Amino acid sequence: MLRDPKLLVLLAVGSLITMTGGVVAPILPEMVQQLHLDPKLAGNLVSMHCLTIALFSPPLGILADRIGRLQVLIPSLLLYAVFGVAGALMSSFWPLLVTRGLLGATSGGIAAASLGLLGSMYEGQARVQALGYATGILTFSGIIFPLLGGWVGATHWQFAFYLYGLGLPLALIAALTLRQKPSIPAMKAMTAEPSAQLSQVLRQRQALWLLLTLSLASVAMYSVVIYAPLYLKKTIGLKPTFNGIVLASRAIGAASISAFGAKKLSQTLGLAKATAVGFGLMALTLGTIPLLHQFNWILLAAVFFGVGFGIVLPNLYSSLANIAPAKLRSSVLAAGTGASYLGQFLSPVLLGPVLGFSGLEGVFYAAAMISLLTGLMQLAQRK
Repeated sequence: MLRDPKLLVLLAVGSLITMTGGVVAPILPEMVQQLHLDPKLAGNLVSMHCLTIALFSPPLGILADRIGRLQVLIPSLLLYAVFGVAGALMSSFWPLLVTRGLLGATSGGIAAASLGLLGSMYEGQARVQALGYATGILTFSGIIFPLLGGWVGATHWQFAFYLYGLGLPLALIAALTLRQKPSIPAMKAMTAEPSAQLSQVLRQRQALWLLLTLSLASVAMYSVVIYAPLYLKKTIGLKPTFNGIVLASRAIGAASISAFGAKKLSQTLGLAKATAVGFGLMALTLGTIPLLHQFNWILLAAVFFGVGFGIVLPNLYSSLANIAPAKLRSSVLAAGTGASYLGQFLSPVLLGPVLGFSGLEGVFYAAAMISLLTGLMQLAQRK
């Protein structure tokens, strides 16, 4: 499968979704300093795309089914490059926030169209394997892009925004490589019965709790992505390159436990207890960050934080899949993805006032408390 050029192009295109936020987080302290941004608001620049991805992915997925996935993918890639590079030309908060939101909307189009193409290229176990490759690439991108953004942005923060220009050559390559059969002019309307069933599933107390838990996990996770670079810049004067290393180490911890330990832990303890253990580890590492002032110890804390998140996320998705009928599983899991992105967007909205009241240390303590209480509630919900 990895010799298939179409698959390789789709994997490269999909990695841009991770790059949307990955290259900006390491350079956020430099942007705050050089553009004189309010630190309480600046975190929204890292999370704004999460809201627009969650909002635009579903309608752009419907549009891709109607007019053709390639017809959505190519314009999304072109606009991704335009809106992404445009961020380098902005010199104040609100224009930057607008371009970040537009970038997220184009990322939603890339996600919807590329996953649709990937799902239509293969059947059965081949499809499962292809989606496994896509998940692996997203995890790998979560390691590479913070490193790349920190390295490129070390000279000047604007240079990191030029990385979004990769959307232009990828749009050309996708247009030449991906060929589709003529699409059906209009998509058949969804019958009332599946729609009613989906609504019924998502209104269940357990489903609502799992969606809320996914959002809270993302609030805590994104507190590290947004505020760790600001804290490290303030306390030990860390440069963007090393901020990228810290963020990449978080992804390494999450990828390692997700691949090799999360399944075994859930089999031993059960989904609820394993998820609570993950939240506990997140709370412990978040609470220790303000006490650390050496790079090596902070790096180790970031790895273990990633391990905790890597335990939480797959177990929550597994729990969500368990309550969904087979024919509605994709829709229910898509709702989980929307809840996760919504939590990432809400992270600076909820924690920004804490920053103004008690400083960066207070932000990490608040995120630790969110993780701890969510883990305890997970155990109570199980009982």
